Amino acid sequence: MTRQWWKESVVYQIYPRSFNDSNNDGIGDINGIIQKLDYLQELGIDVIWLSPVYESPNDDNGYDISDYTRIMSDFGTMEDWDRMLQEIHKRNMKLIMDLVINHTSDEHHWFVESQKSTDSTYRDYYIWRDKPNNWESAFSGSAWEYNKETNQYYLHLFSQKQPDLNWENPDVRNDLYTMMKWWLDKGVDGFRMDVINFISKDQRLPDGDATNGKLYASGHPYYMNGPRVHEFLQEMNQKTLSNYDIMTVGEMPGVTPEQAKLYTAESRNELDMVFHFEHMDIDSGPGGKWDIKPWSLVELKQILSKWQTELENEGWNSLYWNNHDQPRIVSRFGDDGVYRVESAKMLATTLHMMKGTPYIYQGEELGMTNVRFNPIANYRDIETLNMYKEKINEGVEEDALLEKIYVKSRDNARTPMQWDSSVNAGFTETTPWLQVNPNYVDINAAKAVADPDSIYHYYKQLIALRKKYPIIVYGSYELLSPDSERIFAYTRKLRDTHLLVVSNFTSEFVHFDIPEGFLKATKLIGNYHKHNERLGDKLALKPYESCVYNDADS
Repeated sequence: MTRQWWKESVVYQIYPRSFNDSNNDGIGDINGIIQKLDYLQELGIDVIWLSPVYESPNDDNGYDISDYTRIMSDFGTMEDWDRMLQEIHKRNMKLIMDLVINHTSDEHHWFVESQKSTDSTYRDYYIWRDKPNNWESAFSGSAWEYNKETNQYYLHLFSQKQPDLNWENPDVRNDLYTMMKWWLDKGVDGFRMDVINFISKDQRLPDGDATNGKLYASGHPYYMNGPRVHEFLQEMNQKTLSNYDIMTVGEMPGVTPEQAKLYTAESRNELDMVFHFEHMDIDSGPGGKWDIKPWSLVELKQILSKWQTELENEGWNSLYWNNHDQPRIVSRFGDDGVYRVESAKMLATTLHMMKGTPYIYQGEELGMTNVRFNPIANYRDIETLNMYKEKINEGVEEDALLEKIYVKSRDNARTPMQWDSSVNAGFTETTPWLQVNPNYVDINAAKAVADPDSIYHYYKQLIALRKKYPIIVYGSYELLSPDSERIFAYTRKLRDTHLLVVSNFTSEFVHFDIPEGFLKATKLIGNYHKHNERLGDKLALKPYESCVYNDADS
């Protein structure tokens, strides 16, 4: 397998609105990011993934772009951005930008012109129909919005202020490629591409399968991994991406490992890696995200192991627990109470020892947790607010809705970064755009950096190990004890070297049978100070204990 810098990198995602406010207006900004670059360099970060900072009316927190080549004033200026890139590169880190090209804002020049007349030069930049189908928006309600000026409907798979671009139109594609080249020529090191597997729609736009008497239906079969998506991505690669030494990752809901190999195989010239959501959906029932069900460790292992083995020789994995759309992992798969520190370290070990490129979301390295806001007015996420309004109108009790929101709202990830124990966690000196999690007094970066046993320093060790041991990056993977609901264990192998990774996902003491080849292995890292006991050929694991053994200094 070819060695590329992005395979050996660790990525840190910054959600700029919530990262660091330098001018005390309550909103994080680019200069605030610059102030914290030394913190990220010290952690060992190689690549920063920056969520959108483009000009936007901010209906979906910047994922509704009105001008791809301007910076939103909330975040600063293009001069600030230029300085940030320079400072990032000065520290031997790289920057990838969030690229949203399935849709724009309805305030983008293209759409403003498109909606004026059926004869507009930009009419065919978007998807217009005389009659809507029954597709449901990801943010609730119909995926179509009526435009009275032209007596037609336009498609928006997300907010009504996020009209979908018509990728069937070559002018759209060429304009987007020109814009991408503009950023690449400025020096960005790649793109994270938002819902990029939605760009090709079945042009029949058939109705979805409405169930249980629902008014709207999922259109997923007709726009996820659509008929021309590989053609479009190969064209994009040929015209822009292949001319630069960059990394690309595509966010792809509904993608399978077989499809991911098509997207990421080096011979196909599309993308470098994908974000799949399969492991993020294991606590979602048939009703979707808000239909919360208990999750199973056996199922989690099956999913992650499937992706490890099926992309072992072809394609590449993105490794992540958190991002701006997901609740905090320590509250989700760990214990955000008594064993918060131990379980956060355990989850980090389990993920970072796998094959693929690890992604850390801001605050993950501190063990930041979900938040419980009340009343609903304290939430800002459009998906959360739309769901709440829809369900309240259907007669669902507010307490039941709030419990779902406490578990799954995207605002769990978007509360301001907790820098220290001062007012508003050191994020801002004024009222923040979204309230700070009240536990910032105990959970913050200043405290973590000062404590050598903190989650922060443990992440730092994991990152350093990945840089030292090629087996962590390139070794093959094999799952052990697949039916255990308490232990996640696997081995890695590269030539004559082997690693054993064992994680206890429970608050109980658990025994694990050591594989024969590791009876004399040495511990590489563990999340407890004292070595876990060996009882003959067994390990005695403490609550949420995780440890890594190697049989040779590879």
